[in-house]
Amino acid sequence: MPKLTRRHFVVSGLTVLAFPRVRSAQTSSRPPNRPLAIASANRVTLPDGTVYYNGIRATERAIELIRAGSDPLDAVIAGVTLVEDDPNDMSVGYGGLPNEEGEVELDASVMHGPTGRCGAVAALRYIKNPSKVARLVMEETDHVLLVGEGALRFALSFGFQKEELLTERARQVWLQWRRERSERDHWMQNKLPGALRSAREGEEMPFTGTINCLAITEAGDIAGVTTTSGLAFKVPGRVGDSPIIGCGLYVDNDVGAAGSTGWGEDNIRVVGAHTVVENMRRGMSPREACLEALQRVVKLYGGRPPHQLNFYALNKNGEYAGAAIFKGAQFAVTDARGSRIEDSAYLFERPPR
Repeated sequence: MPKLTRRHFVVSGLTVLAFPRVRSAQTSSRPPNRPLAIASANRVTLPDGTVYYNGIRATERAIELIRAGSDPLDAVIAGVTLVEDDPNDMSVGYGGLPNEEGEVELDASVMHGPTGRCGAVAALRYIKNPSKVARLVMEETDHVLLVGEGALRFALSFGFQKEELLTERARQVWLQWRRERSERDHWMQNKLPGALRSAREGEEMPFTGTINCLAITEAGDIAGVTTTSGLAFKVPGRVGDSPIIGCGLYVDNDVGAAGSTGWGEDNIRVVGAHTVVENMRRGMSPREACLEALQRVVKLYGGRPPHQLNFYALNKNGEYAGAAIFKGAQFAVTDARGSRIEDSAYLFERPPR
C-alpha cells in the first residue's frame, strides 16, 4: 500500500480535528498470506546483555503448531505461554513487574474465531499462565470474565498450582521504585517517576507490559490471545484493557482480528480492538483500521496523548499491520517468508513535552 500523503481527519458532529501526516510501515500486499502469526514485540535484555524479542518466540511457535494441524487458539496460547514462563521477561507472567504492594497480578483474554467464543481472567495472582486459565473460562463455563480470588479458585480447581511469581530481578526493580516514590505517585496519570531502572543492571524498563498474538490458518480460521502483568506498580486490583473482550482483543472469523498493548485506559475508552475489526469490516486495510482507531484516542485529548498505545491487526486475506501513536513501536511476524521484526506505522514522532 502506498504511503499516505494527505492529512487525516476525524469528524464528529460539527467538530473537525486535523491529524498529522501518517508515516507507515509496509503491509503485506500479496493475499492470501496464510498461515500467518503476528505479535507485539518487547525487547528483553538478559543479565549477560543478550537481547531478544519476545514476540518472535510466540509467532514462531504458533506457526509451527498451525502447520502441524493445531487449532489456531491452541497455537497462539502455546506461543504466549513461552513468554509467560520466561523469568527474564518482566512484561507478563512469571517475573512480571508487580503492583504497588509488590504482588504480581495477571490479566489475559482469548478468543476463538470459528466458534466466536471467548474467555478472560483479571487480577489473577499466583498462577503464571493466565492465558490457559482464560481458555478454561471459555471452554468450561458460560461466563466470559473471572477476576481476583474467584479466578484463582477456578484455576486451582482445574489443577493449576500456586506459585510465587515475583522474581528477585523484578523485586529489585519494585524496591527501587518504592525508594524513588514521591507525592506524584500513584493516583494520577503522571504517577510514574523516571526511575524504572533495574537496581542491579541499570537498564530502562517499560512501565507497561503485554503480549498480544494473532494467527490465521491456511484455511482462514483466526484466533487471538492477549496476556499481561499490566501497568507496573499499579493500584492493586487495577484492570486494564487486556482481559476486556473488544478492547485488548477481538476476533471475527469472517473479517479478521485485532489486539493491543500500551496504555490500557485509553484503549478502553475507544473499545479499540473491536473498533479496528469493524473498520476492516467496512473495507479498511489493517493499517488504516489501526490508525483510525488511534486517531479516536487523539481526539479524546484534543492533541497528542501523554501515553503510547499500539494496535496489531490481520484480516481474512492475511494482510497485517501494526500501528502506534508514537514512533518506535515494532511487532513480530512469522509467515511463509520466515520470522522478522517490522516497524509499526505511527501518528506522531514523539510524545508531548
